Amino acid sequence: MSSKDNVAIHQLLALLEARYAIRVLWALRDGHPQTFRLLQDSVGGITPNTLNTRIKEMREAGLIGHGPDGYCVTPAGADLLKRLSELPAFAAKWVAGQGRRKQQHSAAT
Repeated sequence: MSSKDNVAIHQLLALLEARYAIRVLWALRDGHPQTFRLLQDSVGGITPNTLNTRIKEMREAGLIGHGPDGYCVTPAGADLLKRLSELPAFAAKWVAGQGRRKQQHSAAT
């Protein structure tokens, strides 16, 4: 992987690791626009100030747009979500593996 690729990955991960960033993007994954209030409810637990900040950052990054019906993912945001769509299956498999490791560790001690 080139250093240019590493920089791009670092920039994307820095954007997504901000508090609630992935949750905001994930809340828009169905492609239906959401008003600010609906998006806040969809994310859950996010303050208006934090939501405003995440929206601004993701709009500047080209992942979220705003239309007459509310916020929605852009084609780039939809592409990212498509690539993240395997995350739930991986997470379920990973959690199951964690449980097995804890059981094996408990049995060994």
